Amino acid sequence: MKIALPPIIDAGRVILILGTMPGEKSIASQQYYANRGNQFWRLLFAVFDEPFSVNYDERLKFLQRNRIGLWNVLEKCNREGSSDNKIKNEHPNDLPSFFERWPNITHVYFESMAAAKFYAKYFEKSESMTYNVLPSTSGQYAVKNFEQKLAEWKTLQNH
Repeated sequence: MKIALPPIIDAGRVILILGTMPGEKSIASQQYYANRGNQFWRLLFAVFDEPFSVNYDERLKFLQRNRIGLWNVLEKCNREGSSDNKIKNEHPNDLPSFFERWPNITHVYFESMAAAKFYAKYFEKSESMTYNVLPSTSGQYAVKNFEQKLAEWKTLQNH
């Protein structure tokens, strides 16, 4: 059974990016988007036109500066490898309680179609929040190139 990472959140965050479930390298290192093949951090730094950093503490400061929180739709699941397509026996995080505890969140971005799909399976969308689905940053998702993904990820700038 894979277990997700705790959320990165505080009262200053207004944006929440929800992934599905961290990959193998992220779980092993206890760092979000730790696989170098994943474009998450490169995209985010490019969206906000900031110099890219591989230092995880700097990445966390970047998120705080830009009022972005991170978490996952799923708390735990069975899965071979890191592919969302292989998720079985999933159990969602308690997102309704999470949103009650962090009422400043006004925008939810799903880091993939899979994250949006699992969210829709377990939760109703709140009328007080805006939701967007972004193209997956996974190296396995090659339907769109970096520039195409970046164009869609730039919607984060508006909040």
